[in-house]
Amino acid sequence: MFSFTHLWAFALIPVPFLLRWLMPAVQQVLSVRLARLPKGLAEVKQQPKLIPGLLIAAWLCLVVALARPVWLGEPISVPSEHRDVMLVVDLSGSMDIEDMTDKRGNAIDRLTAVKEVLSEFVANRQGDRLGLVVFADHGYLHTPLTLDIASLQQQIDQLVLGLVGQMTAIGEGIAIATKTFIESDAPQRVMILLSDGGNTAGVIEPVEAAELAAESDVTLYSVGVGADEMRVRRFFSYETVNPSWDLDEETLTNVAEMTGGQYFRARNQEELANIYNIIDALEPISEANQVWRPRHDLFMYPFAMFLTMFVVIMLLRRRYG
Repeated sequence: MFSFTHLWAFALIPVPFLLRWLMPAVQQVLSVRLARLPKGLAEVKQQPKLIPGLLIAAWLCLVVALARPVWLGEPISVPSEHRDVMLVVDLSGSMDIEDMTDKRGNAIDRLTAVKEVLSEFVANRQGDRLGLVVFADHGYLHTPLTLDIASLQQQIDQLVLGLVGQMTAIGEGIAIATKTFIESDAPQRVMILLSDGGNTAGVIEPVEAAELAAESDVTLYSVGVGADEMRVRRFFSYETVNPSWDLDEETLTNVAEMTGGQYFRARNQEELANIYNIIDALEPISEANQVWRPRHDLFMYPFAMFLTMFVVIMLLRRRYG
């Protein structure tokens, strides 16, 4: 988009013409008639008619340069505020239980269901900083808070069981995620915890870690992953069992409520996806954006034309007097 920064400069265009009109007329010089002029005086040099046109063009170029023409690029929207979101994912051995179903009704393991839904959730978080903490025997910071959504999606896709052990250190996962918020200046700090069991490892209890999160103004949403029923094959028959018998819903509920969050239950991939939609509604992305456009100044081009014409006019005047 082409624009001018100082449109008022175009009001200067008629100034030279007004000055010429307002200036007093030049008095006629008395002429002396001689029968014969001395040799050389009869050769009078007349200024070329090009000079008035060059003067007008030079003045117009100078006015355009004063108006400061600019070329504005496409608008770029920049969120004025961002939200920090830490994903805290359980990588204990029980996450390989195939008691979840995908959207087509096929049986998949818990980790696969979590990874697919997390990847979709992350894809819609443009403008937020996101990070990833994983826990099993201990908690580990896998991906620090970042605006690089594509990189985080790759990190989620590469998660595998056995990476950090087989047990469940929920408290350490919460504590390490809370630690990443210490230097955060985001107005919203959100933690989403996914687990399929109870705290069986680590050096800090989940409730103690949740107290630290609450002191750091972190809102924690916990999600219990796993089906209520699953048919398993025995020697001569099938038996219905509860694969989530060790899911500590009481603790997951307490740690969420202590920080002002909520606890959710995901028995299949569809329920898990719906939970993230609910969290989106509870913690909406700020819509306050700043818009700016790349700006390229063009005033040097008409100014260069003005200087060129000015030099040409001076040379012509010098030659023709």
